[in-house]
Amino acid sequence: MALGQVSVNNLNLSQGAVTAVERYFLFIGAGAKNIGSLIPLNTDSDLDVQLGIPASDLKTQITAARLNGGDRWACLAAPIAADGDWKLALDKAQQQGYSVETVVITTPVVAGAELTVMHDEAVELANTYKRNVFVMTASKGIDPATTWAAYLTAQKAITKDVLAPLVLVVPLLHGNDLGVLAGRLANAAVSIADSPMRVATGALLGLGPVPSDSEGVPLQSALRAELDKARFSVSQTYPDYPGVYWGDGNMLDAPASDFQVVEYVRIVHKAARRIRPLLIRRVADRRLNNTPNSMAVNINALMAPLRAMAKSTTFAGQVFPGEIEPPKDGDIVLSWTSKTAVEAYIKIRPLNCPKDLTANIALDLSTDDTE
Repeated sequence: MALGQVSVNNLNLSQGAVTAVERYFLFIGAGAKNIGSLIPLNTDSDLDVQLGIPASDLKTQITAARLNGGDRWACLAAPIAADGDWKLALDKAQQQGYSVETVVITTPVVAGAELTVMHDEAVELANTYKRNVFVMTASKGIDPATTWAAYLTAQKAITKDVLAPLVLVVPLLHGNDLGVLAGRLANAAVSIADSPMRVATGALLGLGPVPSDSEGVPLQSALRAELDKARFSVSQTYPDYPGVYWGDGNMLDAPASDFQVVEYVRIVHKAARRIRPLLIRRVADRRLNNTPNSMAVNINALMAPLRAMAKSTTFAGQVFPGEIEPPKDGDIVLSWTSKTAVEAYIKIRPLNCPKDLTANIALDLSTDDTE
C-alpha cells in the first residue's frame, strides 16, 4: 500500500542575464593618494578627493577617460607608489572578486619585455580566474630635447618583434592619449564592436596640447602613420575636417593573425563570458547527451548569446547593427571526445567595417540630344 504525495519543484532553466563587465576598466598607476587601495569611480566621483590633488600618471589618464567615457562611465582605480608593482595591484583586484574588461596600466613602458609580461599576466588571469581581459598601456611622449626622428626610432624598438595579442600600446604624444582612448572604448553610446576609428562617435575630448620636438616641429601626420605601422595606437586628423579622431586600436598580434584590432578581441571575449556560464550549468547534466534531440536543443541554447549579440535595431529608417552577424546553422558544433567529455566549436562573424574609403569620379562629356 502507499500514501498519496504531491510535490512542487521550482526548476532553474538558466534563462537569466549574465553580469556584464564590458566597458568596466581597471586603471593601475602611480598615484598621490590611497596607495594600495581599490577605488570604484564614476562620473560623480571627486578625483581630487579620491586620487589626490597633485597631478599623477593615474589621475591624468582617468580624468581624460571620464571626459570621453560618456554619462555611464565607471572604472576601478588602483593607485600604486611611483616604484610600485602593478602586478600586485592586479592580483589584489582579482582576489577581491573584481571582474573587468580591460586593465589599463598608466606607467609608460620603455622596453618590449614589459609588454610581454603584461600579455602573460592577461593569459594567467584567463587560466586562473577564467576572466578574459586585454591590457592597455602607454609609452612615453617626446622629450622636448629630442627630434621626431630619434623619438620614432626609440618607439619602434619597443614593439619590434613583440608578440602580445592581448596588449595595446598608446604613445603619450599629447600626455593623456591613453586615457582618451580608454574613455572612447568605454563609452556606452557605442558598441564594443565599433572601432575607435569611428568618426561618427565624435571627436576626441580633452586631448592634450600638440607636442613639438627640439627643432620646434609640431607633431605631423606622417609620424602618426609610422607609429601606426609599428602597431602603436595613435590619434589622427583629416585635412579640412574639424576635430581630432583615433586610428585603429592595434593589438600586438602577428601579421595575418585574427586579433590585430581591439574590436575583434572585445567581441570574442564577450561571447566567451556569455557562453561559459551556460557550459558550467551543463556539468554532469545528462540532458546534454549525444542523442540528436539533445544535441539540437543544446546547440540552440548555446546560440542564444550569439543571437543577442547579433540583434539589430531599426530607428528612423536607419539600421543600427548588432555586434556580430546573426549565427547560422553549423556555427556551433558539439563534439563528444569520450563518454564524459564534449567540446564546443563556436564561430562568430564580425560585420564588415569601412576603414579605407575611395571615391572614383568620372566626367560624362556625352551630348544628350533627346528633348
